[in-house]
Amino acid sequence: MATEVKTPDLGDGIDSGDVLEIFVSVGDTISKGDGVVELETDKATVTVPSDVSGTVTKILVAEGDSAATGAPLIEVEAGAAAAVAPAPTETPTPAPSPAPAPPVQAAPSVQAAPSAPTPQPTPTPVQAAPLQPAPVQPTPAPAPEPVAQPAESGAVIAAGPAVRRFAREVGVDLAVVSGSGEHGRITREDVLAVVRTGNKAAKTSSTTETVDPNSDSDGFGPVVYEKMSRMRKAIAAQMHTSWSTVPRVTNFDDADVTDLEEFRQSSKADYAAQGIKLTTMPFLIKSVAMALRNHPAINSEVDMEGGRICLKQYVNIGIAVDTDRGLVVPSLSDADKLSIPDIARALGGIAEKSRTGDFSLDDLKGSSFTISNLGAIGGTYSTPIVNVPETCILLVGRSRKMPVVVGDDIVPRLMMPLSLSYDHRAVDGATAARFLNDVIGFLNAPSRILLAP
Repeated sequence: MATEVKTPDLGDGIDSGDVLEIFVSVGDTISKGDGVVELETDKATVTVPSDVSGTVTKILVAEGDSAATGAPLIEVEAGAAAAVAPAPTETPTPAPSPAPAPPVQAAPSVQAAPSAPTPQPTPTPVQAAPLQPAPVQPTPAPAPEPVAQPAESGAVIAAGPAVRRFAREVGVDLAVVSGSGEHGRITREDVLAVVRTGNKAAKTSSTTETVDPNSDSDGFGPVVYEKMSRMRKAIAAQMHTSWSTVPRVTNFDDADVTDLEEFRQSSKADYAAQGIKLTTMPFLIKSVAMALRNHPAINSEVDMEGGRICLKQYVNIGIAVDTDRGLVVPSLSDADKLSIPDIARALGGIAEKSRTGDFSLDDLKGSSFTISNLGAIGGTYSTPIVNVPETCILLVGRSRKMPVVVGDDIVPRLMMPLSLSYDHRAVDGATAARFLNDVIGFLNAPSRILLAP
């Protein structure tokens, strides 16, 4: 009996996902837990595992389809169980002597079913191929450009979801990629090698007719239209909602992190011995988390329909991360209760997931305040857009040395630029300024951060 593998619950407020890739074909034998379909939701990419073992009999969706929660994706036949079932039914009838002949014939018919897969690759198509050797072979002949060997038809392509996604984004067919990983597994570097090979071939080609099929003209010159991914659509919708509903104000200030940087540099080796990369971010996150406990209005959510403000009793810090697929904001839960080493370890995990794109839906839920670190890329001040339904977001620019008056002297100090945007419906300017002063106070005196409970 066929069992349907259905779209699982994709998270709060998410009722469907787009089918990015189907990992199985009709006739494939799969085990329980094997990934069968990759779905893209508004927040993340999810690999749907099979909840049954058996043979794939039907593919019920196509790439690009939208699959609602609970909708069937594939059908799987637990063939082994079906073949064993008839045998016990016919064993009780050996008593009568005339009856042995029918069961003997029934048994071969039952066994013929499992052996049916063997003739399934019928010899007729195989012989039909030689009938047209001339048209078939000239086609592969001109395609030695991609140096990689194409995979045989029906062969399983060994590549993880992140690599498959990357190959789609750069337009590489994994069937022409040779895997250099363990057991021939395709890595990101293998895909990049094919891209580089294609680019070299394009440069050496003298043909001018290498126009992208999606290219067009806007009347002034050639343009290329790129379809928005589901995540990019979700980001655009979220930004539009924030821009159109939140009366945003931004406060700018600087934190003197000279002493903090000296402490960090002196402690880097000790943390590295524990396998922890110590950056400035753990100190910033801890400073923000402690300041949020003192300023509940910043750690809140506006409920206009209910005419109330929700003051959150937890401190979950969202960390805005720039990935190949767009901006995601994984949440660091209970950041106010974590130590600097704990936060540093959590950031290491977030960095790894951003590299592979392996964020789960749970990773992206529940933040009450967001930090966006622009300093790694460059820039000083900005006007970040509030990540609704939160009420505040802090953008951190690149720290730089500036002349600062200390007493009667002008001395060079390392200054960290901070830009705090807030929802003026819930937060007044004075409240935002006091909160930002609190954050700066912690950053100015790293001992306060380390001694915090």
